[in-house]
Amino acid sequence: MYDYISGNIAEANPAEVIIDNHGIGYRILISLQTYDRIRESKETKLFIWHLVREDEEALFGFFDREERRIFTLLIGVSGIGPNTARLMLSSLSTDEIKTAVINSDVNKIKGVKGIGLKTAQKAIIELKDKIDKSTSSADIFDGAMTASAKSEAITALVTLGFGKQAAEKAIDAVLKKEPGSSLEELIKKALKLL
Repeated sequence: MYDYISGNIAEANPAEVIIDNHGIGYRILISLQTYDRIRESKETKLFIWHLVREDEEALFGFFDREERRIFTLLIGVSGIGPNTARLMLSSLSTDEIKTAVINSDVNKIKGVKGIGLKTAQKAIIELKDKIDKSTSSADIFDGAMTASAKSEAITALVTLGFGKQAAEKAIDAVLKKEPGSSLEELIKKALKLL
């Protein structure tokens, strides 16, 4: 039903954020991974997964589409519900989860509170073919930056309060000097130029 919600951050803590979008406050459950990326921001855009049950309705928010994709894969595993998947994304980065699945690292997944041996094994078996092996290395953007990564970096800078044109100029300058930069490096280096 919802793809994303953007707006001003009215309140934020490591478990949830309230986004004010034209006078409506959306309470959105988030992972620590997402919180780390939005906590200094006044505005944000979160990609949404909408939970609707007979007795419950909740919005789960993610800083990028990849985190949401991993979340939806995780909740597809029997024994992993939305809150457990959110806990996994708070304990491990998206890339750590992908690497653990590709490398069949049961102990890494089992290390998350609430995940037992059988659930960890099941997650690895069920997700191994669904996780894109090309993005399982420590550098998600191994090699040249994709257009979506550049777009994400610009969005992050705009979210931090910089103008879109200035952000694009800074990102292009960094990419010209260091085309293999990861998203984090790209944002950090662009911030130094702004």
